[in-house]
Amino acid sequence: MSKTTARRHILEKNTAPKEKEKTTLSKHLKKIYPIGLQRSTSSLSSLSSLSLSLSQNSNDSFLTDSSSPLEQKISLALRLISQPERREVTVAKNVQQHQHQTQDATDGELRRCNWITKNSDKVYVAFHDESWGVPVYDDNQLFELLALCGMLMDYNWTEILKRKELFRQAFAGFDPKVVAKMGEKEILEISSDKAIMLAESRVRCILDNAKCIMKIVNEFGSFSSFMWGYVSYKPVINKYRYPRNVPLRTPKAEVISKDLLKRGFRFVGPVIVYSFMQAAGLTIDHLVDCFRYSECVSLAERPWRHI
Repeated sequence: MSKTTARRHILEKNTAPKEKEKTTLSKHLKKIYPIGLQRSTSSLSSLSSLSLSLSQNSNDSFLTDSSSPLEQKISLALRLISQPERREVTVAKNVQQHQHQTQDATDGELRRCNWITKNSDKVYVAFHDESWGVPVYDDNQLFELLALCGMLMDYNWTEILKRKELFRQAFAGFDPKVVAKMGEKEILEISSDKAIMLAESRVRCILDNAKCIMKIVNEFGSFSSFMWGYVSYKPVINKYRYPRNVPLRTPKAEVISKDLLKRGFRFVGPVIVYSFMQAAGLTIDHLVDCFRYSECVSLAERPWRHI
């Protein structure tokens, strides 16, 4: 073998590992930043594009100032290659969040409590959006809500809300002063009205509760002051995330129920009382991701105002 041939063989042998390493690095880099590598015309420009992209998204601080720029870029690239799981999780999370936001923007619908669905009646949706959870201080309105919640033993909210105007006409706008004075004639007229669909026992219950409210007014000044006193004149603000977290009754509702029963009220069990507390805004039970949650909380944080 001539000296020239031997020297060429030695040079090729020493150069081969570097070319192989360069090829391996290029394959790894394509996994991280394929667009930049495909568009670049040289390995140096490819690494420059990679460095710009990774430096904006990495918190790594292991590189030292003494390292050369090329060594820093290569080390950073190899470090990220060794952590594919972290990058994949981050990317998947960002994609999921983007899809979620896009879906909300496309639908153009407000996020409501989960029990409001596409099949929910408009009157029920309106009740959720406008009334449920809003603090109520007026005696007539509180009496109305207490009466409507009592009807939940026979009907659901949608059925009750659809006849709400009929109830208001029949019970004089739920003015406890007027209802407390109603007699047998009014009881028979209301209970016989097929549009209202209230049993006679239910009508008598509403009249009896109106009389109890008038006694409370004489003692406490107003039914509103009496009811709000149970929660120290400030709504209870809950932070429920799922419908299963929202209770049907609470210890506070049980206390109120017992007191109302002692005072002669009827159909005021703990479940009915808690439904009343939710509807009248004594407790805020909108789910935290519902658009009404922050609005009702804002109303709840105002100073108590008695009307």
